Amino acid sequence: MQLPYSEELNIEHLGRLFDNTSECYKFFWFKAIVAKVTEGKQEISYEELVDEMIADAWYMVTEYHLNLGPKDNLESVVNLIKQRYPELKSCEKKSVILELLRTNQDKEINSKKRTLTYNVPYRLQAPFMPSIKGKEWDVSESNLIAKINQEQRLMYYFTTLSGMSTSIIVDDDWANYIVRNQEIIRGWLEYNMIIYIQKRNPSVPGIADKLYPPQERKLDKVKKYWKLIIGLEPVREIYGDTLLTEKDLSIDHFVPWSYVAHDEMWNLNPTTKSINSSKSNNLPNWETYFERLAKQEFQSYELMWKYEQIHKEFDKCAKDHINNDDIKYRVYRQGLEYDVFANELKSIILPVYQSAQNCGFGNWLYEVS
Repeated sequence: MQLPYSEELNIEHLGRLFDNTSECYKFFWFKAIVAKVTEGKQEISYEELVDEMIADAWYMVTEYHLNLGPKDNLESVVNLIKQRYPELKSCEKKSVILELLRTNQDKEINSKKRTLTYNVPYRLQAPFMPSIKGKEWDVSESNLIAKINQEQRLMYYFTTLSGMSTSIIVDDDWANYIVRNQEIIRGWLEYNMIIYIQKRNPSVPGIADKLYPPQERKLDKVKKYWKLIIGLEPVREIYGDTLLTEKDLSIDHFVPWSYVAHDEMWNLNPTTKSINSSKSNNLPNWETYFERLAKQEFQSYELMWKYEQIHKEFDKCAKDHINNDDIKYRVYRQGLEYDVFANELKSIILPVYQSAQNCGFGNWLYEVS
């Protein structure tokens, strides 16, 4: 991706920010700077930037179970916060996370936050400072700040070292450039983050959808399809084994959306609102629930080929929720016996299920409250 040209600034150096990236910190540090500058701030404390980094990484680690790096301290501090504050949801509002970080007094969390500032504030701008080489980087923070502050035409400079109260001061020309070109810069940053995260999560689908908090998903057509079926024939919910009603109908992703990042029909099943909430983004126990899922899906398959109005609704769903013609033929073609249907469904879902399992999605069994 090409960054916009500037007569005043060296955009070639900006374009090389992520040339040597073995951990994720550079992406999150720069993303935090862009966020603060576009809010109108040019003097930003380490504390503010680190809190922004943690809040941005929160969803990737807790909701999507992404690996951010081989020895990643950002991932480590997110997991520690989740452990200390179990009431924080994986899909928690960013403002709630930031407020907790601002008021937090946990010594271990604050110590881990400080470790995030040891290298990235200085190393990020290495492409702008070719004169600083090799062991010249390996000096104390205060000496490094003094050395960097003598450089010319950097993106930002530093106040005197004072722990997490240390601030960066973004250059006026760079602040104007970031504000003026913020959409392109965010797109360029996102592109580089996707490449980095995909390398560390090679089997995980939908990385581009996992850089931000989960969005509400539109499953109205699928819900309407199941309401039609329930109106014609009783349907049992697969987790709690209760009869479903139109009033209390919710659509569940058998393998959680936070792993698959899609709304494919073969992975969707009807449940109740409370059970769906209880399941959250956990992985249902395969031995307990897959056969129930297959029977429920086969019930809808048979009715779809029996009743024209259900078939019409299925076709509407298929336009948005079946995006592979091979899968559509294998699972939904007319004339399948149950055993063939179940085996085809298993061959599609099981590899995805096992991959999610390998990424740390928890094994879940429904407990009647």
